[in-house]
Amino acid sequence: MTRVLLIKTSSLGDVIHCLPAISDLARSVENLELDWAIEQSLMEIAQLHPAVTSIVPVRLRYWRRHLLEPVTWREFGEFRRRISWRRYDRIIDAQGLIRSALLARLASGPHCGYDRASVREPPASLFYDCRYPVSVTVHAVERMRRLMAQAMGYELPAELDYGVRAGGGWPDWLAEGRYIVALHATARPDKGWSESAWIELACRAAAAGLRVVLPWGSGRERERSERIAAAAGGIAPPRLGFNELAQLLAGAATVVGVDTGLTHLASAVGAPVVAIYAASWWEFNGVIGPGYIANLGGPGAVPGVDEVWAKVEEARCCARKVGAWRADLVEPPPELAGRRRFRPSPAR
Repeated sequence: MTRVLLIKTSSLGDVIHCLPAISDLARSVENLELDWAIEQSLMEIAQLHPAVTSIVPVRLRYWRRHLLEPVTWREFGEFRRRISWRRYDRIIDAQGLIRSALLARLASGPHCGYDRASVREPPASLFYDCRYPVSVTVHAVERMRRLMAQAMGYELPAELDYGVRAGGGWPDWLAEGRYIVALHATARPDKGWSESAWIELACRAAAAGLRVVLPWGSGRERERSERIAAAAGGIAPPRLGFNELAQLLAGAATVVGVDTGLTHLASAVGAPVVAIYAASWWEFNGVIGPGYIANLGGPGAVPGVDEVWAKVEEARCCARKVGAWRADLVEPPPELAGRRRFRPSPAR
């Protein structure tokens, strides 16, 4: 039995980016027992992958805001007991932050992570027993795959596989027929697309015989979903959990989304995806997956409705290629090869 503890607590997009590395691990290591330390709110994502044996929930965001509350220390004590009661063959910090490295040190076994030149917060590398170089110019998915392969000593498989298995029946609130999913919600307003653009896109979809489903997570997002749905004949569904969202996305004719974790979940389940970027570069953290992928825009270059709709129509004409993936999205184009997603300190 090979026991591995993975530290990757958040955020939603980063957690989804970690799934292919888990697939590689399960394919390459026999008799694997994998525990995953992850934010409690994201546990459903970890449960989507069959190779995850056990989930160790954390609530770092809550704990940091409520340091003086007894519940914080009770929960932290339980977390510490759960990861320290046995020894692991490898403890892999895929987060690369000081706080995640400190969490990893609570577990017993060899601690592995990025080296100083590769990690987001260079001091975090001081807490690792084994440090590995991984290029900071490749896609985030590929970074985690390369870290896992080096830490566990196997050759990186050629195929990229998220390993997500979205199952379940057709939801009662969604009538039979073809639909697209519009993921308009994002935590940062500067990453969003205008409401008028979403309405126009939804109207074009309706004219093409496609219903538009508009998931939401907060009260404000629900109101926006309802406004867009009312203006274009779309559907604002009930609040959905990650498993229900995975099922919805997997069945979509196309998913159109802004720079948010759910857009990456769509790619993980193999849906055709048109991703809209307004405030960040997609070359290092963009959508990558087995289905049709179109990453559009960037800082100062927000795509218009015509450009997005053209890609939606293109996606509808492309057959899904399960198991295939966009190799050109792993390595950035030559003109961007010198750009970094973060600026690490020089290696010593």
